[in-house]
Amino acid sequence: MSIEFWGVYVMTVFLASIIPGPSMILALSHGVKYGAKRAIATALGNSVASFLQAVVSIAGLGALLAASETAFMLVKYAGAAYLIWLGIGVLMSGDFNFEEDKVDAANSTSNGKLFLQGFWVAAGNPKAIVFFSALFPQFISSGQASIQHFAILLGLLTVIAFGCMMIYACGGEKIKEIIKGTAVCRYINKVLGTAFVGLGVSLACSRR
Repeated sequence: MSIEFWGVYVMTVFLASIIPGPSMILALSHGVKYGAKRAIATALGNSVASFLQAVVSIAGLGALLAASETAFMLVKYAGAAYLIWLGIGVLMSGDFNFEEDKVDAANSTSNGKLFLQGFWVAAGNPKAIVFFSALFPQFISSGQASIQHFAILLGLLTVIAFGCMMIYACGGEKIKEIIKGTAVCRYINKVLGTAFVGLGVSLACSRR
């Protein structure tokens, strides 16, 4: 494959991944609350889910999901419910601040929990599988349908998904340094919680 071929693929996946959505908002919020280093676990969870969704699409199950109204709606509503539940939890956690006790409480959250949040937010978006089902045929021809070609496609997608999450997480950490000690901290959880609830409602109400 030519450099141009892979350049187009990387740019397409990057642009689709970097667009603000539930996963990127989660990465941003974890960057603010836990820092970019801790948010690596969140990015890994998201990347694993994206990898599995891509495998499902290549295996042909994505076409089934796209064709089955019931299957699509079940995944969509489950994902929407999780986002709303996540948002309500943030809203109920009180004002965000950087007092020592609050920081200690945040650091007590396990990496496993951050990983699972990243995983389930990504996995709960059925549109990703439909997108991958439309994406991969553009970069696979009958002469390219090999294990090695599939591995490169999946590997690049996983790395890009991880990188985009970390861009948002690092941005969140920078925001934390800017707002630390200001009155803005009082509104962080309200904004993020409302954003998650809004994304969940939007996903539930969206058409296929």
